[in-house]
Amino acid sequence: MSNTALALTGFIAWTLLLLAVMEAVRSALVVSGTMPANGFRPDNANLSPFMQRLARAHANCLEGLPIFGGLMLVALVTDRSAITDPLAHALLAARIVQSSIHLASTASAAVTARFAAFAMQMAIAAYWTFRLLLG
Repeated sequence: MSNTALALTGFIAWTLLLLAVMEAVRSALVVSGTMPANGFRPDNANLSPFMQRLARAHANCLEGLPIFGGLMLVALVTDRSAITDPLAHALLAARIVQSSIHLASTASAAVTARFAAFAMQMAIAAYWTFRLLLG
């Protein structure tokens, strides 16, 4: 499996993991009788600050997947993963770092670090776009 295919699969797996954690906590709340099954808001606004950050981190992954995943998919289906392979793992690592910081803290330094991880993904995506378009 190429670095690009592995990173794309990792991105999807990370997004799925965040969803699974969110649904496990929600399920526990329902089973314990703390929350009715129909009491959840999509953004977890009626739950703990951590659960709100978890919903946002998951949404960030979903928002980024068409861009970052799309570029990796284009590279794979056009047999040009040599363009994306060198930075594919860096993009995935930056995504995981961004989400992890999002889950851990909303302090100013954490938000700055989270933005740096996102900016790294944007820079990689811009580079890939440029390279893929130029052939």
